[in-house]
Amino acid sequence: MDKLLDILKQYWGFDSFRKVQADIINSVADGKDTLGLMPTGGGKSITFQVPAMHMKGVCLVISPLIALMNDQVEKLKMLGIKAIALHSGLSYKELSVALDNMVFGAYKLVYVSPERIAGNVFQAKIAQAKVSFITVDEAHCISQWGYDFRPSYLEVANLRKIIPDVPVLALTATATPEVVKDIQDKLEFKEPNVIQSDFSRENLVYYVRYSESKIADLVTVVRSIKGSGIIYLRSRKKTREIAEHLLRNGVVAEFYHAGLTYENRERKQQQWTAGDVRVMVATNAFGMGIDKSNVRFVIHLDLPDSPEAYFQEAGRAGRDGKKAFAVLIVNNHDKSIAAQRVATSFPEIAEVKRVYSALGNFLQVSIGNGKGVSYDFNLYDFCSAYKMNSLVVYNSLKLLEKFGYIELTDELNNPSRILFLLERDDLYKFQIENAKFDGFIKLLLRSYTGVFSDFTFIDEKVLSKRANVPEDLVYQYLVKLSQMKVISYVPARKTPLLIYTEERLDEKSLYISYEYYSERRKRYEDRLNAMLHYAFTTDTCRSILLLEYFGQQGAEPCGYCDVCKSKGMTGPTREKLESIGKDITELLNVGPMSMTELLYALEINEDPLKHAVHYLLEEEKVVYRKDGRLENAG
Repeated sequence: MDKLLDILKQYWGFDSFRKVQADIINSVADGKDTLGLMPTGGGKSITFQVPAMHMKGVCLVISPLIALMNDQVEKLKMLGIKAIALHSGLSYKELSVALDNMVFGAYKLVYVSPERIAGNVFQAKIAQAKVSFITVDEAHCISQWGYDFRPSYLEVANLRKIIPDVPVLALTATATPEVVKDIQDKLEFKEPNVIQSDFSRENLVYYVRYSESKIADLVTVVRSIKGSGIIYLRSRKKTREIAEHLLRNGVVAEFYHAGLTYENRERKQQQWTAGDVRVMVATNAFGMGIDKSNVRFVIHLDLPDSPEAYFQEAGRAGRDGKKAFAVLIVNNHDKSIAAQRVATSFPEIAEVKRVYSALGNFLQVSIGNGKGVSYDFNLYDFCSAYKMNSLVVYNSLKLLEKFGYIELTDELNNPSRILFLLERDDLYKFQIENAKFDGFIKLLLRSYTGVFSDFTFIDEKVLSKRANVPEDLVYQYLVKLSQMKVISYVPARKTPLLIYTEERLDEKSLYISYEYYSERRKRYEDRLNAMLHYAFTTDTCRSILLLEYFGQQGAEPCGYCDVCKSKGMTGPTREKLESIGKDITELLNVGPMSMTELLYALEINEDPLKHAVHYLLEEEKVVYRKDGRLENAG
């Protein structure tokens, strides 16, 4: 463990692991298949990135979100850790070079999208590589009972046949007991092994507000809570409307959704992260990869689809350990909207087939072809061309994804990249024989490293400024050098991708099991009903409702949510809280301690300790450190 701690300190700057992180890392290091359940913000990435640096070979990370993969890889590179992301946005040449480099041990972590692992080329190369362990992130995607099932995740089990002695680490923030069992079954765990952190968040107050005037109450809530926040909505149009309404009421707000350009989304997120924008009004497209610990509130103005989605999104508040609020604003109209949502999310099978047929024609994929091929895909252009309702099309595509026929990605941001194809001696000869390219080639070599061994991201704007020439001329030079086989140049692309995971079928041959379709619909309806139960129950603590949904029994009432407040369940008396709080701060004078360490040191029950810690956090007398331990403030 000492070497692992050294790695943690060297690269991430932390002095110690959280207890659950240490337990998961030790389990993986012992070669055990492991399922780690950690809530949002719990430091999941540490549990595989640190042992990956310690163990010999490469860690394979299966991840469903290309944007998140690219984000994590860039962060690792900034730390000096060799990593790469392999997804459907790469050309065959890029994939081939990356896989060869992986076999020769060039990377410590290789992120792979699930549809990539089914390819024959990938499987042949992975059999030659030295793999330390496999990490399956967002592991609930492998379970048919999970809220975001993806058939391509089932291919992970086939990897185990190719590299049979390699342990698997599965990670998720949201899994019911049924899904926990299914994940281990689908990943063919040698024996059950679940390591779970406490899902309760002492510093996060769950609150449901019943309102006949949601927007007016929203402004009241935002004004009453200091600090930065997120407001979640389901409608792209409404994100703009609500943001503008907040601005008119003196709240600095921006809106965010997947329909904005990548540059626009990046700019808005950076403004919010920096604190220039106080409130982000967004669809659920906003959230993955957020690196902002001091979010004081997350408000849902529309009912989420499931407790899993709500728990994950609400959990983006208060990651710094200070008091934060998760507020759900509802009224009776939400019940009727929920009923309509079931029908909208599950178009009739005939409609799904019609969308599938039109899709093949739109992308010009002939019947019997297309398997494994990626296509640029614009939903708006498709709907316009065939005069189809965008919501029906989107949900039909999502069903086709769940049935295993296609994969649909969010918009990619793949910068331009180059790889020199000539060896240095041959390149030198080329420069002598082609003097007009000599200066430009020297500029490339001065500006970027590693261009002979791997595809390297470049920026045409930066090159044009350094060369003091128009950007279009830089592009022309890159294209010409690529045509002359001096470099391989892949221009930037910013578009969603659609991948055929099976060859295109004619409409009659497209099989969609009505039984499976009905089961998926029933599961969706059950999760939505569980969310309605959470929203409209008035006799059970909000925290208990969520914890029991995820199988965590025996929790005590939080004492702070709207239900607890209405019942006068405020926990221990202030005098008692101050007494326990004094003991806690005295212990913390010696040094930081975890909740478990405090529990043993004080020899009291867990519930009074949680209330006392909550009180100290509220009074800003203690704070949580990044490693999950408490320390005295100031």
